[in-house]
Amino acid sequence: MDYHERMVLLHERHEELLNRRNEPEECGNGIYERYRYPILTAAHTPLEWRYDFDHERNPYLMERIMMNAVLNAGAIRLDGRYLVVCRVEGADRKSFFAVAESPNGTDHFRFWPEPITMPESAIPATNVYDMRLTQHEDGWIYGVFCVERHDDSQPADLSAATAAAGIARTKDLKTWERLPDLVSRSQQRNVVLHPEFVDGRYAFYTRPQDGFIDAGSGGGIGWALVDDITHAEVKEEQIINARHYHTIMEVKNGEGPAPLKTPQGWLHLAHGVRGTASGLRYVLYMYMTALDDPTRVIAQPGGYFLAPQGGEYIGDVMNVCFSNGWVMDPDGRVLIYYASSDTRLHVAESSVDRLVDYCLNTPADGLTTGASVESILKLIRKNHG
Repeated sequence: MDYHERMVLLHERHEELLNRRNEPEECGNGIYERYRYPILTAAHTPLEWRYDFDHERNPYLMERIMMNAVLNAGAIRLDGRYLVVCRVEGADRKSFFAVAESPNGTDHFRFWPEPITMPESAIPATNVYDMRLTQHEDGWIYGVFCVERHDDSQPADLSAATAAAGIARTKDLKTWERLPDLVSRSQQRNVVLHPEFVDGRYAFYTRPQDGFIDAGSGGGIGWALVDDITHAEVKEEQIINARHYHTIMEVKNGEGPAPLKTPQGWLHLAHGVRGTASGLRYVLYMYMTALDDPTRVIAQPGGYFLAPQGGEYIGDVMNVCFSNGWVMDPDGRVLIYYASSDTRLHVAESSVDRLVDYCLNTPADGLTTGASVESILKLIRKNHG
């Protein structure tokens, strides 16, 4: 195959992938429907990001810059368009943000021509990833993301790192204003901005942790109020969704996307982590908080909401489902964007009514075998009349 033939084939196969129609899987659990194909993978990234199409400079048509994964995307519906701000990871292990757009939210996603050029903070980051998008009532769209830097207090340890929450804002996802990182006494991951003011202040969901990976003494998902978003500092922090022994979140947990407001309360999607013989297992779970007090949990179904299934189990980091983006349509449809095994991005479809029903009418985790069996027996007795 000569240069021209190979280039034509590359473009044909890429277009075929981008134009592939997605379809919901049948016979789900009634809570949501997964879609058959991942919506974005490394293969979906523009060919122009990867190939030099000058014959003289690249006579063998080699992939000059390889992409490894597309995952963990913030999501927003803007001017009728479905937009995801993805974490794209190159073969060099560096992640960056890029916007992909779809006309319907479930297929035909295409990346914008160029990735996001995120302004640096006062201390440049080695890596940035996992952006949560919040359309705040102050009129801005905020992106809060993890900022990774080497832990210079351990110069000899090349795997030692620190995690902080980076903050940026935009009106159109094209031009970004970088604000100072969130100031906190502890390291922070999975920080999410609440979409409304609370007592006239900005509110953050936090995840305090002792180290870059280990939550340590961090008790779960936290809550903090901030006076000035342009100089955000956590001065007081309370845990609103705690970890528990022998549950899906015994090792750590973290808020997913910004919560959705419903007449019955705030819908929350989060991830929980537990240890297994083969490593850490990440799953998604849900909870609800009161409209008049977003720190008060009013419902939390027991167990996981969504976990790796089939091929989702396999990837760079096995046995992981992670979400930091969802979209609620005006008609109540909810699209949940989740990544599997740190490799690819998927979508599942539900509705506000179904998610509220799931949260309010699914038994909570009783934290013991006896309590779990009792919940099953109650359901059996109801079904038998």
